[in-house]
Amino acid sequence: MPPGPIPARTDFSAVKTAIHRRLIQKLNLDRLSEIRREEVRREVSQILEALVVGESTPMNLQERERLAQEVLDEVFGLGPLEPLLNDPSISDILVNTYRHVYVERNGILEATSIQFRDDAHLMSIIDRIVSAIGRRVDESSPMVDARLADGSRVNAIIPPLSVDGPCLSIRRFGRDPLAAEDLLDNRSLTPSMLELLQGCVKARLNILISGGTGAGKTTFLNVLSSYISNRERIVTIEDAAELQLHQEHVVRLETRPPNIEGKGAVAQRQLLINTLRMRPDRIIVGEVRSDEALDMLQAMNTGHDGSLTTIHANSPRDALSRLETMVAMANLNIPDTVCRRQIASAINVVVQVSRLSDGTRKVTNVAEITGMEGDVVAMQDIFVFDKRGVRENGEVIGEFVATGIRPKFSDRLMVTGIELPAGMFEFSRRR
Repeated sequence: MPPGPIPARTDFSAVKTAIHRRLIQKLNLDRLSEIRREEVRREVSQILEALVVGESTPMNLQERERLAQEVLDEVFGLGPLEPLLNDPSISDILVNTYRHVYVERNGILEATSIQFRDDAHLMSIIDRIVSAIGRRVDESSPMVDARLADGSRVNAIIPPLSVDGPCLSIRRFGRDPLAAEDLLDNRSLTPSMLELLQGCVKARLNILISGGTGAGKTTFLNVLSSYISNRERIVTIEDAAELQLHQEHVVRLETRPPNIEGKGAVAQRQLLINTLRMRPDRIIVGEVRSDEALDMLQAMNTGHDGSLTTIHANSPRDALSRLETMVAMANLNIPDTVCRRQIASAINVVVQVSRLSDGTRKVTNVAEITGMEGDVVAMQDIFVFDKRGVRENGEVIGEFVATGIRPKFSDRLMVTGIELPAGMFEFSRRR
């Protein structure tokens, strides 16, 4: 059945849909993977020109170029999302049904003019993302986590769970991850704080990075992991692989969801248990969120020091409470005091990262776990961010402060040959 006429250009979306349909009919899709994108672009332009001229559709050069690019995005990329994915200033892309697309820039949400044609169009993009890594999303499995080729994290949820239609969330991770210098330039922490944490990594202290959603936990974990020696064997465990380590000896493990029969799932706890048989020098868990917390603490307490992980929590103390809750999920009836002693002996440093009300991300606490005081895990702040208020333009006023406490682990750093400046921990609040 021959395709219908191309609509008038007043409905640009309809024109694009019609030309896209004809383009698919004319192109040899099996050959696309064998030739360069520029050659395909020239072929697309020729087909587009013939289609537009043949139908006498009135379009100026700018409109034709825009149409060609959008059709290419539909064929090769993620359709309307491609311009957003190519914008390095965007950290989050949030699709609230096909009508509404929001982005986050510099910690601030803003609406865009981008829309999908309908639910089916959005679903086709979601299917393209999840099928690329062997996952699926349908009514029997209406939630899925995935990742893009650049490491960006993707979550999709569809009806019946999403009442108004499919929703898509993309957490961007740039091709070039932020380095320590970028964090200093962004005033996310001070050189003294970074020097201390660099020493902690090199001295093989166990570090827990705590923070809320979008606070920058994974970014900070990437930065700290860059200080691990190339001579060490690193094993990473993640739900969706997004860590970007550049060491030579890295083994990346990723969980697996159940198949269509509900079988074959591999959880983080299973991967962590297997990791202990792989002779790791360092274990990095992208995020601890369930009963794998128990195995992680036991690994830290049995010679696998220098481990790094993140956790969702609003403060260092909350992070320890959440760890305790996660250990309880293992259903081993471990007494609370024993669990807290495990935490106190396993973790040395808790780093709290936060996204402030003005969109900036900062390390708001660097705390040391010093042991037990009775039935409570003892903790002391080494550095804190002292928030003092908010300016009229919304900018948060504050400064990083050394509390004046020299951490007990500084002796451990000194034994490993890491010397810290004498005045690093002097009380530094300005008057």
